[in-house]
Amino acid sequence: MNRIEGRVKVTGLATYAAEYPAEGVTYAYPVQSRIAKGRVKRVDSGPALEMPGVLAVLSCEDPPDLAEDADPELALFQRREVAYRGQLVAAVVADTYENARAAAAALRVDYDPDDHDVRLHPEHPGLYRPEVVNPNFPSDTGHGDVEEGLAAAATTVDVTYETPVLHNNPMEPHAALALWDAEGRLLVYDTAQGSSISRDMIAKTLDLPPDRVRVVARHVGGGFGSKGTTRPQAVLAAIAARAVGRPVKIVLTRQQMFDVTGYRTPTIQRVRLGADAEGRLTALEHVAYEQSSTLVEFAEQTATPSRVMYGTPALRTAHRLVRLDVATPSWMRAPGECPGMYALESAMDELAYAAGLDPVELRVINDPETEPDSGLPFSSRNLVGCLREGAHRFGWEHRDPEPGIRREGEWLVGTGVAASTYPARRLPCKAVATVRDGDFLVQVAAADIGTGARTALTRIAAGALGVAPERVHVELGDSDLPDAPVAGGSMGTASWGSAVVRACEELRRDGKEGRADTTEEIKGDARLARHAFGAQFAEVRVSSVTGEVRVSRLLGVFAAGHIVDAKLARSQFIGGMTMGLGMALMEETLTDEEFGGFLHRDLAQYHVPACADVPDVEAVWLDEQDGELNPMGSKGIGEIGIVGTAAAIGNAVHHATGRRIRELPITPAKILLPRF
Repeated sequence: MNRIEGRVKVTGLATYAAEYPAEGVTYAYPVQSRIAKGRVKRVDSGPALEMPGVLAVLSCEDPPDLAEDADPELALFQRREVAYRGQLVAAVVADTYENARAAAAALRVDYDPDDHDVRLHPEHPGLYRPEVVNPNFPSDTGHGDVEEGLAAAATTVDVTYETPVLHNNPMEPHAALALWDAEGRLLVYDTAQGSSISRDMIAKTLDLPPDRVRVVARHVGGGFGSKGTTRPQAVLAAIAARAVGRPVKIVLTRQQMFDVTGYRTPTIQRVRLGADAEGRLTALEHVAYEQSSTLVEFAEQTATPSRVMYGTPALRTAHRLVRLDVATPSWMRAPGECPGMYALESAMDELAYAAGLDPVELRVINDPETEPDSGLPFSSRNLVGCLREGAHRFGWEHRDPEPGIRREGEWLVGTGVAASTYPARRLPCKAVATVRDGDFLVQVAAADIGTGARTALTRIAAGALGVAPERVHVELGDSDLPDAPVAGGSMGTASWGSAVVRACEELRRDGKEGRADTTEEIKGDARLARHAFGAQFAEVRVSSVTGEVRVSRLLGVFAAGHIVDAKLARSQFIGGMTMGLGMALMEETLTDEEFGGFLHRDLAQYHVPACADVPDVEAVWLDEQDGELNPMGSKGIGEIGIVGTAAAIGNAVHHATGRRIRELPITPAKILLPRF
């Protein structure tokens, strides 16, 4: 299907959070901390209040009323302590955006600065083992004796990989428009990946019952995880609107987004592998070092994919976290699996070379019958099929395994492979289906963040009702609709679609209305391991003169259950792979160790792939039947495309040049400088 909302988007009629009309609207502009650690000594609002159009200044000098147990990231102006450079310490509300911004620049904030620490390193004295990692996995797991397995191995590798801070950078900036009605009910138009969860978080922060808050997010211009949790702009708009008695709009600048909307934690990962003479793993150890803020503990599940991928008699995974004077990291497309699989799949490539084995065959040899960490049977697992199909399509059999020998003029050419995986989850969801004038209305508080959720749910509902898609209208993006989980974790369609199918089935039985709540249906899901799998193949060209890396071909082959819609699926797979290319070669946010905060703060410095960087990218999938997932038999596809892509490209760079670069991104300087 073509996207249902495609026409309103390309004609500019789709309304995003900052575009809703509101009579008497005013504008808020935040003021950010200029220190990385310390206290706000004084906020002098006098000069700002004297400027044209200024209505109010919000700061810790007169803290707004918020819940005592509010999330520290959202408890705006409740305390004077500064936890990181860029933290919101004040805000100005004025009649125009320009007046608000000018007054914010005139606001004077005095600080008592303290020494800060913003550097992650594996010997940091503050490292500790978190109890759980995102969302609720045990921090450390293991079975067998890793040291014994390594000692018995014919071939071993012991390697460390590093990934930098990465930022989500959705096209639509984080924005909110807040209005209080005469009865004291709050309406927030928010850039949210879930209107239900955003409503609940805003209500909790303001110490309101959830039914006093409504969140609307009918169109969201991307998120990649950064809009998966409520961000400060939504709370700021709400408290500012309450303070001035008028609607308040706030749109974060791109630079502000780098500070207060989350990011992917940097990682340092040590991977140790051992294999016998036939290439079967005898031991696998994966330890990840990460950072979080002093405000909130967020521990990314970086090593968890090693618990899923390969059979071995000895397996250990571990996470170590340090709380630094930095902003809190958060979700970014395929959190955990994306950086974790970069390290694991790069190490597997190194093991293949060390053992004299083909990288595809090494992965096939070690394909497990059950999930290695839990021992649970897989609902379905077709990684081998993806590897075989990808090798055939890519022409892998013609590859000379010797690195650094294929040259076309100044360009060194190489190919690489990596596996990918992502959990197939779903959460409880509610939906209502009714008959309207002979057609059908389906209501669910799902979110369409550019992935085509409306279209997918329309197709799912039409199939369940046995009618043409043109007769189905899906309403979403409003917390007043039946509760739905967030559009994240590759579980949106599986969660929402399950409730939609059940509601449509009920409607067919009842004839007038169908209601569904899938809470009970999901409780028995723990008896199987449910994952999507894939294989990524990359061809690169590396200039022997400049060190420039060009990805000339990318191929992804996936096994993700039933594909709900081919056009939408291909878009998601290719989008993920393109983002993985950016991770491999371009994306990096540098931390300022002297002053704190981030040095890269806009899209002039933080580079993402353009069309010219992706000349040939292809995504295909296997027909996978899995009746143990959900009524559609589908697995999430929004994130698996990015997983493995960076490793495949890094492995291809090694094949092209004979040099192994273990620190992302792979830049020309790292290609050319001897220390790499």
